[in-house]
Amino acid sequence: RGASVMYASGKYSSRGPALIPRMKTKHRIYYIALFSVVLLGLIATGMFQFWPHSIESSAEWTLEKGSVHDAPLIRLPASSPIPERGDLSCRMHTCFDVYRCGYNPKNKIKVYIYALQRFVDEFGVPISSTGLSREYNDLLSAISDSDFYTDDVTRACLFIPSIDVLNQNSLRIRETAQALAMLPRWDKGMNHLLFNMLPGGPPDYNTALDVPRDRALLAGGGFSTWTYRQGYDVSIPVYSPLSADVLLPERHPGPRRYFILSSQTAIHREYRAELERLKEENGEALLLLDKCSNLSQGAASARKRCCKGQVYDYPQILQESSFCVVLRGARLGQAALSDVLQAGCVPVILADSYILPFSEVLDWKRASVVIPEEKLSEMYTILKSIPHRQVEEMQRQARWFWEAYFSSMKAIGLTTLQIINDRIYPYAARTYEQWNNPPVVKWSSVNSPLFLPLIPPRAPGFTAVVLTYDRIESLFRVITEISKVPSLAKLLIVWNNQNKSPPEESLWPKVGVPLKVVRTKENKLSNRFFPYDEIETEAVLAIDDDIIMLTSDELQFGYEVWREFPDRLVGYPGRLHLWDHEMGKWKYESEWTNEVSMVLTGAAFYHKYFNYLYTYKMPGDIKNWVDAHMNCEDIAMNFLVANITGKAPIKVTPRKKFKCPECTAIDGLSLDQTHMVERSECINKFASVFGTMPLKVVEHRADPVLYKDDFPEKLKSFPNIGSL
Repeated sequence: RGASVMYASGKYSSRGPALIPRMKTKHRIYYIALFSVVLLGLIATGMFQFWPHSIESSAEWTLEKGSVHDAPLIRLPASSPIPERGDLSCRMHTCFDVYRCGYNPKNKIKVYIYALQRFVDEFGVPISSTGLSREYNDLLSAISDSDFYTDDVTRACLFIPSIDVLNQNSLRIRETAQALAMLPRWDKGMNHLLFNMLPGGPPDYNTALDVPRDRALLAGGGFSTWTYRQGYDVSIPVYSPLSADVLLPERHPGPRRYFILSSQTAIHREYRAELERLKEENGEALLLLDKCSNLSQGAASARKRCCKGQVYDYPQILQESSFCVVLRGARLGQAALSDVLQAGCVPVILADSYILPFSEVLDWKRASVVIPEEKLSEMYTILKSIPHRQVEEMQRQARWFWEAYFSSMKAIGLTTLQIINDRIYPYAARTYEQWNNPPVVKWSSVNSPLFLPLIPPRAPGFTAVVLTYDRIESLFRVITEISKVPSLAKLLIVWNNQNKSPPEESLWPKVGVPLKVVRTKENKLSNRFFPYDEIETEAVLAIDDDIIMLTSDELQFGYEVWREFPDRLVGYPGRLHLWDHEMGKWKYESEWTNEVSMVLTGAAFYHKYFNYLYTYKMPGDIKNWVDAHMNCEDIAMNFLVANITGKAPIKVTPRKKFKCPECTAIDGLSLDQTHMVERSECINKFASVFGTMPLKVVEHRADPVLYKDDFPEKLKSFPNIGSL
């Protein structure tokens, strides 16, 4: 009968309603129990689905929770296979399977960390004398907390073993290699990454990890040019434990008490003799420290250095010198480099053939001085030749390198993964500036249009930025006209008059989009190109407060053209530069011609990325020159975009007259003759600063498809394009 009830209720026939109450009464307990089980199941699923990975992974990788002792024990048979030594010819296109990584919207590789296991040989002896070090535990924890991490092995692009090979001295080479080969996804080391900071061992101290590792990538802390596989391996720093124990406050760049300081204790006697000779020649300018013989060995002695019986605190003493010597020891990579960078002391590196940490992306010329070992005797003369201003820049850069890339195992690990990520997704890779310039600007909020995303922009529409001074009536007319454009997302009024307040809020035109007024501190033309936080769209329309003749169709069409060419300036007033053979210089041309090399930013669309470049990356003194002369900011922007893209601007629609009928010569900037002469001077000035003429001349204009076709106006997308 139960079956017939289920059938009846399923079909909901005329018998259904009469049977349902009896079914509820008879099976009430059963259904309550079933509902409770389903509810609990949903709650449990939700918790597992949305519980943060960091909590799950930290439980797995935190030493304090005793997870090392709980890890399963794996015995390695003596006959276990051993990987090949390591292929020196490996490159990303030969030994790495990029197809595992695939496309994802965030352009981030996914990294899987193997579960923790304790490997022992047939006799129960561990493969490592130290097990999982605190440093490697911190590294794995940081990766598992990052956006790179995945706990789904099928989604992983890169695999990191939980076998700690940071310090080769603690490893049994053969057994460690066998343990690697037993990893379920090893596949001859393909797409596996090993971290090692102390390679080699006595007597020869090889500069790369001696553990056979097949095709695995190696993030190594002591590579030489002989063992480093360019574009495959990653050279990493040797982490200094003092980074975690001692936090040196940042010190203002400038001259220090000592000119050169040497603080390493295990220096070869020939090098020490050479340093002592330099000390004799240059006296107090050079401080030569050694370990303190009167202190007992231990953690306390590692934090002290001595010179002629005087004791100094280490690494604090490093902050008292402009330059700090980093000499090679038995190994090329030295933890002293990290201590020196933290102190804001410029490292003087003497380690022939050493591959500097993260040198694939970091410009070490900006933060260090590299001297061949044979030139040690000339070190003082070489360093004295560096200008003071450059030394201060290097001190600042050294400290920032430490903060960004050396300060913790997390920084080292995530930098390594970012470098590999940039190789796999080169179109989304960090730029030279992002790697090497301290982030004074919030670049994360803007993407370069030169390497376009594979998905449409996040914020549709454009932000209209109107530069104004005191032409209220004309400004309000411009606002009213622009507000009719369908794709307008926001209006930003840049009020450039410090002597007069903007009109009251009640007087402004009523528009259907957010309207924000920004008051500037100085009357500068460059204010129109400042990267205001209020600009949330990628498209920006720069427009003057007297451009009242553009129709909403013209503006909407201009925006549609920009969407097709987001790396270009797309505008309305076209201009040309010409070479004057008689005068032997460039000339600005505003007459009607068949050619265009500039579009004026009195009415032009562009990507907000160029606001950042104009404000923070404009070459030479162009930006100050523009502000001083109150002219040519539009020409400067054309130079900037053309120089970076190598492309001409795009003029849209046929209109050529843009003069405001009501504006007098006193109002406008571009109406007197001296203004034209000055604009020719601008072109010559900018060309000399750029060192080239980046502007490109084209005979090209974009018009709507049905423009001038004998077609009903109501069927055209942009009927009101306007006349010349």
